[in-house]
Amino acid sequence: MNAIRHFVSIPRPTALLVSISIAAMLGAIATPLRAEAPKEAVSVAVLAPLQAVPSLIKAGKFDEALAKLREADAVANRSAYDTYVINQMRASAAAGAGDNLLAAKAYEAVIASGRLPVAEALPLMDVVARMYYNAKDFKQAAAWAGRFLKDGGVNPQTRLIMLRALHFAGDNEAAKREIGADVQRAEQAGQKPPLELLQLLASCAQKMNDQAAYTETLEKLVAYYPKHDYWKDLIFRMASKPTFSSSLYLNMSRLRYALGQFSDAAEYLDLAERAMRAGFPIEAKQVLDQGFEKGILGNGTDAAGQQKLRELAAKEAAEDQKDIQRAEAQAMKSADGTSLIGVGFNYVINGQPEKGVALMEQGLRKGGLKRPEEATLRLGMAYAMAGQKAKAVETLKTVQGADGTADLARLWALYASQSTL
Repeated sequence: MNAIRHFVSIPRPTALLVSISIAAMLGAIATPLRAEAPKEAVSVAVLAPLQAVPSLIKAGKFDEALAKLREADAVANRSAYDTYVINQMRASAAAGAGDNLLAAKAYEAVIASGRLPVAEALPLMDVVARMYYNAKDFKQAAAWAGRFLKDGGVNPQTRLIMLRALHFAGDNEAAKREIGADVQRAEQAGQKPPLELLQLLASCAQKMNDQAAYTETLEKLVAYYPKHDYWKDLIFRMASKPTFSSSLYLNMSRLRYALGQFSDAAEYLDLAERAMRAGFPIEAKQVLDQGFEKGILGNGTDAAGQQKLRELAAKEAAEDQKDIQRAEAQAMKSADGTSLIGVGFNYVINGQPEKGVALMEQGLRKGGLKRPEEATLRLGMAYAMAGQKAKAVETLKTVQGADGTADLARLWALYASQSTL
């Protein structure tokens, strides 16, 4: 999966979104702005260029308003109050003009003046964060969103802006920590974590080259949002682990086949050949028949070879169906349960799931298995194929093994929980 850069549109703040109203602007020019500072007023030299600003903003003439504000900036010996009023007006004019960076810096100066009470400064911090985000200054966006939340602001959208901004600013460690905490809280509350959070978490892990964290997040994406690409990536990563046993490739291919992920002839042929070598020609025939029905097999330069393999699988499948009861009888006499596992699985494939899983259960109870974890995996797969979701998940969760068996069992459990069989 490539790094995810998913943005949710944030509406551009209007000229009067959080700044003082036009009436307040006029009041700031004519009289002191705040009752707490009755002696403060805009100086006469600054007043001249400022007088036209409120009406220009109201008329949508933002560039002209900004020009007037630059004239006010040029006045020498401005008071702190002059600068405060100029920045309030500049913030409104810049926001209206779509200059998010200029507006953000102006609002930031207003907050830094210390003249606003907390009740007014807090929502302004929220807007500053959004404006920096829109201006793609993600470091500042994350800082201001974090300050808003730390100072008592409550807005889930602002929290999301902070998480995105941390990631896009390159602070992936902090983003991973914060996003991971949100995902964990959602899961603990029995809620599905939002897709975007999981996508961002996966992207953070990728950028940090934390493959374990990326794979773990992929499992969550598959669990909550089982898209084809997530499944494909997760299966590939599981099968690519150095510890993944080659003996599990057949069962991994079976999962991909069950998920409908085969798209080329090589995949169908590989599974069919593996199934035949393992003694499951009925399964091989089913796989090849599907490939031919979809038009993936039977074409191209290898069409004759594919047809020959199909005929061989059909012949061996017919013999296997005739011989299955004899194989069952022999398995019953066996000293261990290995043969019962194989025969039972064959019955499941052959459309007799109840009989098949019963034999496999008996095989596990009989014991003496060389690979007991893989046998349990196979039983869980059989439950899934038989449509017994609860039993499949319960059984697959018990599978252990550091050779990839436990990993594969988790994937089959995910499939079983999502399957409509």
